[in-house]
Amino acid sequence: MKISSNFDSGNIEIVNAEEHDNIRLKIRPDTNTNTFQWFYFRLHGAEGFPCKLYIENASEASYPEGWDDYRVYASYDREVWFCIPTTYTDGVLSFEHTPEENSVFYAYSTPYTYDQHLDLVSAAQLSSRCVVQQIGETVQGRDIDLLVVGEPDEAKSKIWIAARQHPGEPQAEWFIQGLIERLLDESDPVSRVLLQKAVFYLVPNMNVDGAIAGNLRANAAGRNLNREWGSPDKKMGPEVYYVRKKMEEVGVDLFLDIHADEGLPYCFASGIEGIPSYDERLRWLQENFLAKWAEYSPDFQIEEGYPKNEPGKANLSIGSKFVGEHFKCMSMTIEMPFKDNANLPDRTFGWSSYRSRNLGESVLGPIKYVLPRLR
Repeated sequence: MKISSNFDSGNIEIVNAEEHDNIRLKIRPDTNTNTFQWFYFRLHGAEGFPCKLYIENASEASYPEGWDDYRVYASYDREVWFCIPTTYTDGVLSFEHTPEENSVFYAYSTPYTYDQHLDLVSAAQLSSRCVVQQIGETVQGRDIDLLVVGEPDEAKSKIWIAARQHPGEPQAEWFIQGLIERLLDESDPVSRVLLQKAVFYLVPNMNVDGAIAGNLRANAAGRNLNREWGSPDKKMGPEVYYVRKKMEEVGVDLFLDIHADEGLPYCFASGIEGIPSYDERLRWLQENFLAKWAEYSPDFQIEEGYPKNEPGKANLSIGSKFVGEHFKCMSMTIEMPFKDNANLPDRTFGWSSYRSRNLGESVLGPIKYVLPRLR
C-alpha cells in the first residue's frame, strides 16, 4: 500500500500508512505561508480493503467550519468524481472507502490540473472568435493566459471574468470552461447576440503556480492574490499586477471574480455595496443581475451569502471591490460550494465539475440582461 501526492496539484503528508484501516495523514501548508485546506492524493495497492483515512490537522485548517457536512471526493480515472462517507469529529476529518480498483484518488474537490488548463486555452484559440494573449508571468515564470473572445471595438462593453486567484478553488476554472464553451458555440443565440455588443476578457487561472503546488490560497511567494489589488507588487504578486495593467489598457464595464467557499453550501455573490462609488446605477445593475441569474439557474440563489459591507467600508484590496471602485463598474465575487448545494443536493456527485460548468454557461443570461445599461 502506498500514498503519494507528487503530481500536479497534489497535497498530503503521511503520518502513518502501515494499516489500511488506520491511515493517518496531514495537509501540507501553502507555499511560504501557513494557510491550508486543499488536499489531493493517490492511494495505491488497497483494492478490496475497507480503508479508513484520517486527516489529523483538519481543525488547524484555514476554515475548519468547512468540514461540517462535507464529503471527500474520490475517483479511479480522475474524470468521474464521486462523494464518499466523511465525518469530522474531535478536530479530525475521517473518511471510509473500499477501493474497487488498485489505484484511487482522493481530493477536497474535483481538481483542475495545469494540463487541463493548457488544453482549455489551446482548444479555445482554434475558434475564430478567440485570441489567446500572454500578458505576463507568474512568480515562477509561467504564462498568465488571457482569452479575448469577440472582436475588440471601443464601442463594445468590456466584460472581464477571472478565476482561481485562490488556487485551491478549482470549481472556478470548471466554471470558466463552461462559459468559454458556450461563448464559442456559434449555434448559441445568446453568445451571438452578446458578442455583437461586448468583448470578453477571460483569465481562466490567475494562480498557476499555487494550483500546481497544491495550495489553497497563496501564490508561490505566499501572497493571497485577492488582497493585492490596491497596490500589486510586480515581484511578489505579478499575477494581479499584469491583469490589472491589462484592465487599465482596455477598460472594464463588468467584472466577475470566480471563487468557491469552504463553509457555505450555496452558490452566491458578494457585491460592492460598500465601495465609495456605489450609487443607484450600480445598485440597479447588481440587483437585477443577481435576480435574473437566480431565475435562469436554480443552482444560484440570493438568500444566503456573506454579510453586506456598510457604505464606504469595503476592503479595496479585494479584487471585485477594487475594480468596482476604480472603474466605476458593476463588479462582484461569485462563490460556489465545496460542500453540496444544500438547495439541490446530489448525494452521489455533490457539487461536481459538471455543475460548475453549467453555472458558468448560465451566467451569460444575466449578463445579456444588464448589458444595455453597463455604460
